[in-house]
This record gives sequence, structure tokens and C-alpha cells, in this order.
Amino acid sequence: MSVTRPVSIRVQVPLRIWRRPVRKTFVTPEGVGANVRAPAVSTRTDPALDKALPRAFRYRRMLDKERYSSMAEIAEAERLDRGNLGSLLRLTLLAPEIVQALLDGKQPDRISLPLPMDPLSMNWKEQQLALFG
Repeated sequence: MSVTRPVSIRVQVPLRIWRRPVRKTFVTPEGVGANVRAPAVSTRTDPALDKALPRAFRYRRMLDKERYSSMAEIAEAERLDRGNLGSLLRLTLLAPEIVQALLDGKQPDRISLPLPMDPLSMNWKEQQLALFG
């Protein structure tokens, strides 16, 4: 009975990573993998909104699942200002279509993080008109 040694294989893939404020883009050398590369899609997502929206929904889930009983408890545990937490939680009151548009980068240039956190109507159609015109 003979013992075989494990064999390792090394695979090299030539690529470059370009860092952009919104996304990472992989660029392969000419002719390598050209048939599998999709065309680049430009987006205008706001990095601050990209972070704020998931955080807001996470904090809302914490309240809904009664992990914390109040905003004050979350603010203390997460080391946040209670007022900022309240403003952040307002993002969870936006219409689902607006949230999706913000995450997809389809918002007008004038919309950046502070604006959606301002008090808005609870009516989703009125929100749409206020933010997208």
C-alpha cells in the first residue's frame, strides 16, 4: 500500500482592480475573458445612503423583534446620538419604490443623505412627489 502526497494546483488570473467611489471594477487584459465580461453600468449611488439605509432597517428590526425596548437603549448600545437614530429610523418610513431607487442610484442629483432623513409625509405618493418631483 503506497501513500500519495496531496497535490496543489496554482491558478493565476490576470486582472486589475480599479477602486471607484461607488463600486469595484475588474478589468482583464485584452482578449482574456472578453466573452464573459459584461458592460459596465454607471450608477450614481450615494455612499452615505448605501450605508444608512441598511443600518436604519437593522435598527428597526431590533425594535420589532424586541431586542431593545426603546430607541434610547439602541442609541446607548450602538453609541449613537438618540436624535440621529430617530432621523435614521425615518428612512424606514420611505416608500419601497423610493428605497429601491435610492439603492439603485436612480435618484435626482439633489437627493443626498440629509434630505430623505427630514420629516416627510406618510403618504407614499406624496413622498414620491417631494423627493422625485
